[in-house]
Amino acid sequence: MKRSAYAQAGVDIALGNRLKANLPRLLAQARRPEVLGKVGGFGGLFALPTRRYRQPVLVSSVDGVGTKLKIAFAMDRHDTVGQDLVNHCVNDIAVLGAEPLFFLDYIGTSRLEPRVFEALVRGLAAACAANRCALIGGETAQMPGFYAPGEYDLCGAIVGLVEKAAILDGPRQVRRGDAVVGVASSGLHTNGYSLARRVFFEQLKLRPDSYVPELGTTVGEELLKVHLSYGPLIRTLLRKFNAGATASRTARTRNKGAIHALAHITGGGFIDNIPRVLPDSCDVVIRKGTWDVPPVFRYLAERGRIPESEMFHVFNMGIGLVALVAAEEADAIVRTIRRHGHAAWCIGEVVRGQGRTRIE
Repeated sequence: MKRSAYAQAGVDIALGNRLKANLPRLLAQARRPEVLGKVGGFGGLFALPTRRYRQPVLVSSVDGVGTKLKIAFAMDRHDTVGQDLVNHCVNDIAVLGAEPLFFLDYIGTSRLEPRVFEALVRGLAAACAANRCALIGGETAQMPGFYAPGEYDLCGAIVGLVEKAAILDGPRQVRRGDAVVGVASSGLHTNGYSLARRVFFEQLKLRPDSYVPELGTTVGEELLKVHLSYGPLIRTLLRKFNAGATASRTARTRNKGAIHALAHITGGGFIDNIPRVLPDSCDVVIRKGTWDVPPVFRYLAERGRIPESEMFHVFNMGIGLVALVAAEEADAIVRTIRRHGHAAWCIGEVVRGQGRTRIE
């Protein structure tokens, strides 16, 4: 059968349609009752569940996976980066108190590879299902000559919902004396990969399949560890510790719960992310040695000769989520986090300052 002129130019519409025909099967687990219509329309339809809210507020975010994709290409493993993307986006809205509703993805590549496409969508769907988030639509773009052979880009957008009175508004809620609770990451998550790749592959001349005794695994397996989702944990914590929070148009703080703010430790590490939820009159002091720093960060610092100050500015250092909480509830919050399968520690406190993070 003669190939179409468009296929000869590198864009195979027929292949794209065959792959999209399998989407209902792949996405079956990533649905919510509010989803209307079928996959493949011009837009995804979602019936907003406003009856459960007095003053519903939509929360949205968009992100990518960054150069962690280079590890997926090198390992020829594509089932984890979709999970990374969804979990990262879920965390970004969960720290405001939002429940994820639906997610949309974008995959751009020079040439569609069915095996790779299905692995990516399986990862996206699995993570959406685990977060009770609908994978409602997306876009797959074939752009020959735009990407290197065997490579692709992956990004996505999420929309969630939160009650206005329950929004976590750190600059209005955090106060001096609050405790800082850190929740463990699985590793690098999705940030700092350009520097990590430089250390592992350029400076140390390692390969993705190189076994590193200090890490207890290969470089590739370490770097492909999935970015954890804290969404279900955050919802549990807010139900337990902030359930009685109320709103007031005149009060200085809107949320009276024990959890005053949450920060997702992503690009910018401790130094840039925690100040996003601080009032201008407060600093956070992070106490080194109060949590277990995973071996990968010590290895990068020592072998890459990276200054400690830069490590805390680039990487999460083993803490993927920070909670600023009422000091009297800190121990109870740590116990609850641990009961739900996450390692957690009290790692610092809020002090008088100028809206900065201090590592001491």
